[in-house]
Amino acid sequence: MTPTESSDPGLLLRPAVPDDVPRIAAVQVAARAVAAMPPGIHSPEEVRAYLAANFGTAENWVAETAGQVVGYARFTRTWLNDLYVDPAHQGTGVGGALLDLVKARLGDGFSLWVFEQNTPARAFYAARGLVEREHTDGSGNEERAPDLRMEWPAGSVGGSS
Repeated sequence: MTPTESSDPGLLLRPAVPDDVPRIAAVQVAARAVAAMPPGIHSPEEVRAYLAANFGTAENWVAETAGQVVGYARFTRTWLNDLYVDPAHQGTGVGGALLDLVKARLGDGFSLWVFEQNTPARAFYAARGLVEREHTDGSGNEERAPDLRMEWPAGSVGGSS
């Protein structure tokens, strides 16, 4: 895995290393705090500990600007587990660049969960070709909030960005 440049020459996407975990956790906590989703139920320390303990169980990529981690994506062969962008960098193309990377690496398609109330995230994914496949009452997630599974169909590599 090698670093890749996005369409923004100041943005670098690269595989994360364990030393990135504290900043990845900080991005997640900050992004969740301003997102249209239920409040996080884990402390920043718990988030950091979870990400550190599970670092090797998924691919972890970071988006950097001027050497600062401003977003990250964590995914397996079939699931996009996390995609978070620091609030100060939302709306600048960081999330789209990370999603394009995930699409390129998971060419056979993938799914993700998003909270039903998070209409900005739903719109972000829908605008980039993901479709809603399953709605739940939230009984299967820690927040107990209705969510839905979105899917990026197989064979859609290079879809809209």
